[in-house]
Amino acid sequence: MAKYSGPDCRLCRTERTKLFLKGNKCLTDKCPLERRPYAPGPHGRMRKRVLGYALQLREKQKLKRFYGISERQFRLFFERAEKMKGITGENLLTLLERRLDNVVYLMGLALSRAHARQIITHGHILVNDQKVTIPSYVVEVGDVVALKPGSVKNENFKAVVEANRSKTLPGWLQADWDNCQGKVVALPTRQDITIPVEEHLVVELYSK
Repeated sequence: MAKYSGPDCRLCRTERTKLFLKGNKCLTDKCPLERRPYAPGPHGRMRKRVLGYALQLREKQKLKRFYGISERQFRLFFERAEKMKGITGENLLTLLERRLDNVVYLMGLALSRAHARQIITHGHILVNDQKVTIPSYVVEVGDVVALKPGSVKNENFKAVVEANRSKTLPGWLQADWDNCQGKVVALPTRQDITIPVEEHLVVELYSK
């Protein structure tokens, strides 16, 4: 497996919110947002009041960058959330949270969501013993997500799993570190999602 370098954390500084693009590094004092808690560029230190459309757009961009998805993918997830029963904003968040790349990262099988997308597309992940190479695949209750047997023996994957053994998982997921797998035991609720985002603003943006 090629060495993973990770995305540029300037996105975190632009949003002034931790997007965990660097994985566990974002939990330490070495996080770029901790070292320089302002937007990049010569005018990054200037404070600007964000209102109306700009605020709604910022919340949407924050969600897109947090989960690492394109505008087209985000629109498809939003349309799917609109058709579901319940509150559209919360539906959107729970769908995004159930993306396979996000689940692989939360289970500790990858260093970050970007790393999770990489190993999924390279065929290292199984869902219910079937290889899935689509990062946007939405998991269901009862699904078992695991590294394929050949990948479990890889030293790089062993190091990632070992480093994440102390990771705290959300209540809707269970991890079996010894077998490099995890299980979806429930659907995530809004309380399980800790992203600092006001999803109702995203709904307002798309409702115009």
